[in-house]
Amino acid sequence: MAATGVVIDDLRVSFGDVVAVDGVSLRANAGEITALLGPNGAGKTTTLEAAEGYRRSDRGRIEILGLDPIRDRSALSPRVGVMLQRGGVYPSMGAVDVLRLFASYYPGAEQPESLLDRVGLSGRVVQTPWRRLSGGEQQRVSLALALVGRPAVVFLDEPTAGVDPQARQLVRAVIAELRERGVCVVLTTHELEEVERLADQVTIIDRGRVLAAGTPQELMRGDGASVLFAAAPGLDLVALSGALGAEVTEASPGEYVVAATSSPKLVAALTQWLADRDIELDDLRAGRQRLEDVFLRLTGDAP
Repeated sequence: MAATGVVIDDLRVSFGDVVAVDGVSLRANAGEITALLGPNGAGKTTTLEAAEGYRRSDRGRIEILGLDPIRDRSALSPRVGVMLQRGGVYPSMGAVDVLRLFASYYPGAEQPESLLDRVGLSGRVVQTPWRRLSGGEQQRVSLALALVGRPAVVFLDEPTAGVDPQARQLVRAVIAELRERGVCVVLTTHELEEVERLADQVTIIDRGRVLAAGTPQELMRGDGASVLFAAAPGLDLVALSGALGAEVTEASPGEYVVAATSSPKLVAALTQWLADRDIELDDLRAGRQRLEDVFLRLTGDAP
């Protein structure tokens, strides 16, 4: 079995009368990528901040590599890498200079120049002050800073936010490499296709509570009792349900669920109904869902 890197049990964090995290539990193992998903305000960042030792909890147990993130902070700091959503970098320093500074804090740190190259930063960019870098470039510097100490556990909060498609591929490759090296990776992201490809485990939360957890395949596995399709939003659901002999609901604008087992007859009736009204069928899936389908069904919100 993989060694456990992060344990969170029954975590509760509140801000005055507002409960941001209410009973969240998860496990993240070494050599695995664990994704924490949820809509804005679901409690993802607060959960990470508590695990990183930046925020005290009202209740619950947190162990990082078997240690308490607040009580054992000095012992954990060299072994944990943290990528914040924003900030944490001296605004007047260039990327290579700030990385050299951070590398000096760790024995056996990564070579700053090599690490910057791995995240796709080179040339004059590495000398440019942080405040003059683009949002995507700042993200990649923040990722490099989280990795410079060769950590055993890495927390990544929205690692590809604001990053262009080419750089996003580089970031994904770096994260996959961390898994191969046996690092425990815990990340938040709104890129659900990214999670489908990268994550070993997924926990979905909303309003501070866990709604579902498992591998992406477990969460996406349909029971064969529904058909999902995409078309123009606002279809006449009463008429369509009558034509198919099964209830049709609009899970999100333009995304529909037919509460019936897929069959050639059902698919033919659906496509004929759409064709008679000159409505284009954009997507059709029987049984197997996308992670986005699961997310929308559980949270009722866009990722």
